[in-house]
Amino acid sequence: MTQRLSDPRFAQPGAGYYWQVSGRDGVVLQSASLEPQQHFPPPAPGADRELIRSIEAGPTGGPMIAYERPWDTAASGYVLQIGADQRIVDDVLTHFNRALILSLGTLAFALIGAGALQAWFGLRPMRRLRDALSDIRVGKAETLPGDFPSEVRPLVDDLNALIDANTQMVRRARTQAGNLAHGLKTPLAVLTDEVRRLLARGDTESAAVLTQQTGLMQRQIDFQLARARAAANAGLPGVITPVEPAFASIVAAMRRLYADRALTITHSAESGLVTAVDPNDLDEVVANLVDNACKWALSTVTITATREASAGQLLVTIVDDGPGIPPDALSRAFAPGERLDEAKPGSGLGLAIVRDLATLHGGAIELSNGSNGGLHATLRLPAA
Repeated sequence: MTQRLSDPRFAQPGAGYYWQVSGRDGVVLQSASLEPQQHFPPPAPGADRELIRSIEAGPTGGPMIAYERPWDTAASGYVLQIGADQRIVDDVLTHFNRALILSLGTLAFALIGAGALQAWFGLRPMRRLRDALSDIRVGKAETLPGDFPSEVRPLVDDLNALIDANTQMVRRARTQAGNLAHGLKTPLAVLTDEVRRLLARGDTESAAVLTQQTGLMQRQIDFQLARARAAANAGLPGVITPVEPAFASIVAAMRRLYADRALTITHSAESGLVTAVDPNDLDEVVANLVDNACKWALSTVTITATREASAGQLLVTIVDDGPGIPPDALSRAFAPGERLDEAKPGSGLGLAIVRDLATLHGGAIELSNGSNGGLHATLRLPAA
């Protein structure tokens, strides 16, 4: 060797870097990092080309990685072997892996953060749209605002058009129901006047038939109009009704209506309770149930309202201390025109209207007899 190698570790004993040149007669040259008695193991059997292999016991006894290259001259053949302890390679790989994991992890966090920020900023208009739709649903607004980006503006315009079309459809349905009611009032008034004329002439039999039929017509008209109005209002965005004021108005009316019986009518509702039911429909449903309870109560009628958070509904309970309903008649109480006792005034349509209105609004009504007597009416309505 006429000059030193560029890497000084080949000249330092124990540095872990070695080289050796061997001929057919043994070692010809070796690095200063090897002791005279330390030698590379002979090449792999049949090795006739350069290769890299792992050696379990190197010159110093430990595992190593070796590069071997044979070449032939005119006189003899030689093998060049260059090796490094396995621990050096492992240390380099460990350092590289740590740097790689750190850099890739940093890149991953950066890409995830950039993606999250892009999604957050990109979806802001959709979150605003969701909040605006919630405002319409709870009655805080009638239409969606127009200050949306151009990418979302066509969707906003279509939704506004849909909301407007739905509102117009509901208004037409209400108008048609009102026109129908107005158109039927005149013929019924004529028939009622004819009943009075028949009674004046002494034709009581014909008058009784007409009275029965006109009363049935009036009840059916009231029933169908109530259904039509509820169907138009059911699920309409922005329709909400506070429960406590509605209860107070109904209780005040019932106290005046049944003042001669000195009934104790009480009501209570959780603070801030609101239902997604039209005010007229809520009044009709609760008033029918309270009126029915007052007819049969002996002394007290109690109205309570609570919220079922798990089901998203209101639970309205009307309890009286009357005789209740025979168990076999509970299923017939909701039939239109069904009157369980003809001695009490009424058309027999009150409970049928309550059931249909509650069902149209996504609620339900159940009747049961209390353990201490009286009827328990449990009404479920959607909460707002």
